[in-house]
This record gives sequence, C-alpha cells and structure tokens, in this order.
Amino acid sequence: MIVLTSIPSPPSEWSQFHLGPLTIHTYAICILTGIIAAVIITQRRLSRRGAPNGVVLDIILWAVPIGIVGARFYHVFTHVGDYFFSGANLWNVFAIWDGGNALYGSLLGGAIGAYIGCRRHGIRFWSFADALAPAMLVAQSLGRFGNYFNHELFGLPTTLPWGLQIEATNAKFPPGLAAGTLFHPLFLYEIIWNLIGVAIILLLERKLHLRWGRSFAVYLIWYGLGRSWLEAIRIDPTSDGFLGIPANVWASFVAIALGITLFVVQTRRHPEDELSVLRDGWVPREHRGAPPAGNTGLSAAVGSSAAEETVQPAPRR
Repeated sequence: MIVLTSIPSPPSEWSQFHLGPLTIHTYAICILTGIIAAVIITQRRLSRRGAPNGVVLDIILWAVPIGIVGARFYHVFTHVGDYFFSGANLWNVFAIWDGGNALYGSLLGGAIGAYIGCRRHGIRFWSFADALAPAMLVAQSLGRFGNYFNHELFGLPTTLPWGLQIEATNAKFPPGLAAGTLFHPLFLYEIIWNLIGVAIILLLERKLHLRWGRSFAVYLIWYGLGRSWLEAIRIDPTSDGFLGIPANVWASFVAIALGITLFVVQTRRHPEDELSVLRDGWVPREHRGAPPAGNTGLSAAVGSSAAEETVQPAPRR
C-alpha cells in the first residue's frame, strides 16, 4: 500500500507544450476549461428558467474579455513591486500566461461585461448572476489547477502528509528555508472549498428558493470567507496591502460585506417569486418587427421597422 507523505509538484516542462509553432500554456488551458464549464452550467440553469438557448454565449462575449482585463490589472496593481522596478520588462504586465490573474479583478471586470451583455440580450442581470454563482465556483476550481502546474499559490510550511513539494530553485521559494520543506497546498484547499460551496448554494436554492441575486450573494459570502483565511496563510508572494493586511484579504472582507448587503436588500425588495429571467417588456430578436395580428398597411410597415430592444405597451384607446 502506498502511503501519501507529500504532494509532488509536476515537472516544470508540464507547464507548457508546443503545438507546431504555438506554445500552449497549461495555465491557460485550465482557465479555458473553467470558462467552458461555467458557460455550460450557466446556460443549463438559465434555460430551465426560461432563457433562450445560446444567450450565455452572447453575454460572455462581453463578460470574459473585460473580466480578463480586470483580473490582470487588479493583479498587477496589487503587485506593483513585481512589475515596476529599475530594469523591469514592462511587457510582463501583459504576460497572463505566466500566472497572475486575480479573481476579484475578474469579478469586477466580468460584472461590467455581464451587465452590458444582459442589457443587450434581455436577461435580468441578477438572474444571470444567480445562474452563474455555482458555475463560477466550478470554473475557479478548474482554474486553480493552473496554479499547481505553475508551482505557485502555496502557504506556510507544514509537516502534514499532504504538504506540497516546491523546488528550492523556485523564485517563489521563501529564503531561509531548507530544501525539501513542504507547504500548505492552497490551490487544493481552494478547490475543495469551492466545490463545497457549489453543494451549499444548490442546497440553499432548493430549500429557500433563492432568486433575485441571493444565490450570487451566497457565492460572495462563501468565497470571501474562504479566500480571506487562505490569504492569511499564504507566503507565495502575495498582494501589496494596507495596515499589514494583503489587498486580497481586504477584497475578501468587501466581498463578504457586499454579499450580506445584497442578500438582505434583495430579500426585502423581492419577497415574491421570480417569474421570469427576461427583462420586462423584452421581445426576442426573432419576434421583433412582427406586426400584431390583423394589422395591415402603414401600421404593419411601422411594426416591421421596429428595432428597439424593449417594446412599450400600446396606449389604450
């Protein structure tokens, strides 16, 4: 019987491979896999609630690019010393394949993109956020495997049998520690924490019928709690901070506060069931411009030229 005494890091060459002239980074594959999983899960959840098929793809065309930009710039500006110093190669600011894409930055940027996409395609923003909540945790779990292949995101030294092996030549290896020191595998802890969160959100949805943004509120609270304690034991170079507290811990506190506020406010504002995930007055694109039955002549022509995203109710006569 094999007894687990530590978790070995994968060989460094596994972090990338070549496909003809292209260099494929494992980190990028993990992120892309997470995005695909999130799209599939979110679409299925929205479709069960009456959304048209394929609408999530329309929304993520806005959310993903803006989210990636937000993730990278949040990371860079909370790790200023790693990118802006004498002799620094400023192109490294854009080297997302080397790691360094902050989840909180992606949330901020992705929320802006998702809001734009939802407005353009007739989906309530909070309905989309609720459908996304467990999918986000699945995507984050898959993305964290990229940290494993990059030999990053590890915590304090440990003697536990699941300690992570990090080579002493790694630039992130803390100075003064002996070669062979094991570290808490924070990437693994977060994967487990996130998957437990998926189960909790799905259970609460079944028991409490969470809608109107409350599932997303639970996501913010759960992820914020987990990330705050993970960052507290992280020694793999962490973000710059204030009052000795890393920026990511502050961001986690903000996420928890926003989640609690969102849950309370939306519970008071919307005690009723959510009957539709579509925005009020929304008409699907394929139905726009179709004149009401019996309309002919000028009124039909006017109806056929309508291009508004929402349709106002006709005045009573």
